[in-house]
Amino acid sequence: MGGFAIGTTEFVTMGLLPEMADGVGVSIPTAGHLISAYAIGVVVGAPLIAVLAARLPRRGLLLALMVAFAVGNAASALAGSFGLLVAARFFAGLPHGAFFGVASLVAASMVAPSRRGRAVSMVMLGLPIANIVGVPAATWMGQQLGWRSAYWAVSVLGVLTIALVAAFVPSVPGDRAATGRRELKAFANAQVWLTLLVGAIGFGGMFAMYSYIAPTVTDVTGLPSSSIPWFLLAFGLGGTVGTFVGGRLADWSVLRSMVVGSAGMGLMLALFTVTAHQPLAAWTTVFLVALIASVLVVSLQMRLMHVAGDAQTLGAAMNHASLNVANALGAWLGGLVIAAGWGYTAPSWVGAGLSFGGLLVLAASVLLHRRTAPAASTTA
Repeated sequence: MGGFAIGTTEFVTMGLLPEMADGVGVSIPTAGHLISAYAIGVVVGAPLIAVLAARLPRRGLLLALMVAFAVGNAASALAGSFGLLVAARFFAGLPHGAFFGVASLVAASMVAPSRRGRAVSMVMLGLPIANIVGVPAATWMGQQLGWRSAYWAVSVLGVLTIALVAAFVPSVPGDRAATGRRELKAFANAQVWLTLLVGAIGFGGMFAMYSYIAPTVTDVTGLPSSSIPWFLLAFGLGGTVGTFVGGRLADWSVLRSMVVGSAGMGLMLALFTVTAHQPLAAWTTVFLVALIASVLVVSLQMRLMHVAGDAQTLGAAMNHASLNVANALGAWLGGLVIAAGWGYTAPSWVGAGLSFGGLLVLAASVLLHRRTAPAASTTA
């Protein structure tokens, strides 16, 4: 439920951007900074909260993070000016990465080691379900009742999550030995940086394509704008299936599932430059891109939890910071090739290049892993 609320608020801004721009008296390009403000909040909040709160009991930390999330979205609904709305979106993004990171650690601690990938995938499941249900519903609500209603709805979801965590999540102690210095030592580990780069570069490939899916559907596939929601549905369905599959693959081998995710996503993005011209083939390819991308998300989360060593909270939280860097990088590079006049399939070529760039970084990570831990299992 927490992931569902977070996924809804992250993506509903894109669907309501014209209404929000009109509501606070700015242009649509200027209103686009609201998306960036939330992403920056995620990137800043993930390491900051992880370092400062690693010693806190994890159920209590989850409750505090969701309180901040609910307050941030209520503040978004109440903001009376563009500046206040930017600040509210930044604040709402701060708990994002830490919530997923701590929830993943709690879920992993509740099951046998052989099922930890599946437990973490269940935590992540709220994100793709939000793309199927939450984002369309909140966008419709915002269009019918005013954009502020969407953020009130998300704030209510945050309150519901607080109640569910309090009722059902067992008490899990924090790491009493954790200190800010020890958590920050994770950044001295080359494998942490390599894994973050795999996410920031490789996953940027998906965002390069998906950021421009609407004009691709209308200008390349040749369908009316009313068809766009069906492609968003394909993305959400693929992400849901991929999250289930990713959990099982991660339990088999985290590194191998990362290779499958990175290489498979690059191949599917390259394929989309061809299939984008045919409606059914395009829909199927979008589904497959989302499926394989979700496999990569789960395996990245598991890999960071492993390579961070004692800095478990920081490692688990930083995955979503790297994915938000990927969001910004992919959308920016995709926009550059469109502006250069190369057409709406060009971002998918950029995406394929980014995916294989991430695969090269992953290859370096695997080589380092084998060199420094020759006896270790490749399931790490």
